[in-house]
Amino acid sequence: MNRTPANTTRTRAALLAAAALGSALAAAATAPTNRILKFETGAQLQGDLRNGPYNYSGKGGAAVRASVGTVSIAAPQASMKAPAGTAMASAEGRRTADFTGGVTVTRNRLTAKGATLNYSESTGQGVLSGTPSAVLQPEKAGDDAVNIAATTMSLDVDTNMSTSTGNVKLVNGNQTGRADKVIFDEKRELGVLSGNLTLSRAATAKAKELNVVGSEARILTKGKLLYVSGKVKLTQGTITTTGDAVYYDDAKNVAYVVGNAVSVDSKNGTTVKARPSGALEQRTDLGRVRSIDSGFAIPVAQFKLAGEK
Repeated sequence: MNRTPANTTRTRAALLAAAALGSALAAAATAPTNRILKFETGAQLQGDLRNGPYNYSGKGGAAVRASVGTVSIAAPQASMKAPAGTAMASAEGRRTADFTGGVTVTRNRLTAKGATLNYSESTGQGVLSGTPSAVLQPEKAGDDAVNIAATTMSLDVDTNMSTSTGNVKLVNGNQTGRADKVIFDEKRELGVLSGNLTLSRAATAKAKELNVVGSEARILTKGKLLYVSGKVKLTQGTITTTGDAVYYDDAKNVAYVVGNAVSVDSKNGTTVKARPSGALEQRTDLGRVRSIDSGFAIPVAQFKLAGEK
């Protein structure tokens, strides 16, 4: 019977150990360090220091403060734990934390609030619950802030984006959007709304209230530009305009409707139709619709989220 020499066995064991160590080091080297949650030293810590969970509270009623990437978090209490069977010291990058008692999250010009926040280092997602809301302050004084309210709100620490779901309401000046879901790119100031979508632009001294429905809406809040696709319908006073998509420039009070575009004014009984390759131009300040035979090219690329193809 053949026997494996002891030195050969030891060599194989050493090689396997080295391979395992190399894999662990490689994993650690590629771990996204911007997802690691760090608590300020002023927080009071209690709990099992080896296995967790770690329970944090503020001294003298002060808030517990933590940070992850460019995100800052403040709450009355927090608790952080490791996956089951894993010591806290070796769980960095896989831990989860719950902030409770009323949470405030800030990132650059964004401030979000909710009753609780659950954060996962493995996903880089912080989920606000309990009627969360967020405000993005404008870059320039005098411009409109963006306000978002929803059932849940998830902030991604890897990007400058948040995803809000459940009865979402986005308000930017005199524009209001409602949908089941809103993805908001804070850097581009771009909101993507979908699911049971309705949009409205409040009446002004120059224009009647404008209401728009469709399948998906993309709003550049800084420039007051709107792109809606999927069986769109615009209603303003007695004028109803339908088509496949619409581009609306609020600053210029003009909308361009493309794809099977038809406009009907119930007051005077007139109908305006665009040619197959044409478009309709609707002046929302003048209550006037005309056909454009040359058509209109919606600048779709302008409305893409960061990283979206």
